[in-house]
Amino acid sequence: MSEELGRVRQMWHLLEPLHAVLYYAPESFEEAAGLGYRADERWPSYFAWRAAPLGEVGAGRVVDTFYSFSPATVREYVPAAWSVASSGAVLAARTRAVDRAYRALLAERVAGPELAEAASLVRRAAEAADTTGRPLAAANAALPWPEDPHAVLWQAATILREHRGDGHVAALAGAGLDPVESLVSFAAIGAARTEVFASRGWDDEEWQQARQRLLKRGLLTQDGTATEAGRALRTEVERCTDEAAAAPWRALDKEERERLVVLLGPLWVATIGSGLLPSETTLGIGKV
Repeated sequence: MSEELGRVRQMWHLLEPLHAVLYYAPESFEEAAGLGYRADERWPSYFAWRAAPLGEVGAGRVVDTFYSFSPATVREYVPAAWSVASSGAVLAARTRAVDRAYRALLAERVAGPELAEAASLVRRAAEAADTTGRPLAAANAALPWPEDPHAVLWQAATILREHRGDGHVAALAGAGLDPVESLVSFAAIGAARTEVFASRGWDDEEWQQARQRLLKRGLLTQDGTATEAGRALRTEVERCTDEAAAAPWRALDKEERERLVVLLGPLWVATIGSGLLPSETTLGIGKV
């Protein structure tokens, strides 16, 4: 991996937890419950929080853009989410949830100059992102910028996260991996335990059928681990994803990128150290 792409992946590793805390913070569940969503599990609010920038879309749009979720799982929550609250109400509550969660998580750092500096740098990268053909990134980029630096940091991280995710979907499709095959092949290289991917809602039959398709392509062994070809394909997918995510970071010079790593470090530690986020996810952070 080149130095540039290594830095791109490092930025993803640092920013992803800062984005993902929305889906796990107690403040988020409180705001979701205030809108009328069930708070005994994370999926009712997850689909609402993440899809709201797209508007009150149907299940088909979410299936296409989220990609890894079973259509049956998506249909369980979308479009029902919009009968609970409008997308505008969800976005307003999302802003409140992020504000409250960051204040609880980062304490005095929220008002500190280091966070403001980090927010400014990440925003510059986010504003440089070309969102053409990237629906989730484009929808988040179209939202007005908040005033508080910690809210700016979350929104910029989210734009860049979805920009990378949209590019990842394109890389998976380009590799001929459908949604469930994408998960099976990722589990096969050890990105996470198979049980972790059950959260995406595919049933055993769908999972086994995907295994058989990958087996026929020579990408999987009989025991479900990746062949050399399977590992090479996933490596290429990740390389293509990094390349597609690289352009926004060129808005910062080398010194600014290095400075940003230093600034994000304590925020990353605080987020990971909070225990809010699962230690193993479907994203394979730390494994790829």
